[in-house]
Amino acid sequence: MIFDIMTLFPDMIRLVTDESIIGRAKEKGIIEVNTFNIRDYTKDKHKRVDDYPYGGGHGMIMQCQPIYDCYKHITRDCSSKPHTVYMSPKGAVLTQKRVLELSKLQRIVILCGHYEGVDQRILDEIIDEEISIGDYVLTGGELPACVLIDCVSRMIDGVLSDSEGFQNESHFNGYLEYPQYTRPEVWKNRCVPQTLLSGHHANIEKWKEQQSLELTKQLRPDLIKKTES
Repeated sequence: MIFDIMTLFPDMIRLVTDESIIGRAKEKGIIEVNTFNIRDYTKDKHKRVDDYPYGGGHGMIMQCQPIYDCYKHITRDCSSKPHTVYMSPKGAVLTQKRVLELSKLQRIVILCGHYEGVDQRILDEIIDEEISIGDYVLTGGELPACVLIDCVSRMIDGVLSDSEGFQNESHFNGYLEYPQYTRPEVWKNRCVPQTLLSGHHANIEKWKEQQSLELTKQLRPDLIKKTES
């Protein structure tokens, strides 16, 4: 899987994706994360990439030209248009189902906005999908882009040591993950549930399913409704 990131702050992307599981996946060549500084593609002698919005309003809007030229550079050798995503609070909220679908692609180009947004015309020209990581607003698209890269990469063969590493997690099957415990068996008078210590695999699996259902009902009842619909 190849991720091409168009951003004004490439170091932010590299700082996150060079670490931990995603960093090791990059080192192994399982995924590739390329960053492109949009400012390098501006034709403005002062390296500006934004301007005031038509019709008034607060803040500045990122211009079409630098983004488009950056995009053309990224896709210059592509035989077909790669799936291109804009990280935006106006987009559809990211779900585990969508993450799994995106993980089947060979290449994803991600545009990170900044300031007060991006000229709508460049979105109409190159963007296939707008994605949000939640119903709130951040200062830029870099953190959401890192979230998307992390989520999608974990679904790719070889990134995790075992596919069960994500198949048993929250949201994969529509419910939240069951509680988990490790040594010691007793900590501050809190004990590990006896079922987990029993060695009875059938009972353990049943306990996990029950706990997953109960936890989902308690914390995210909306997921129950989605699963049953």
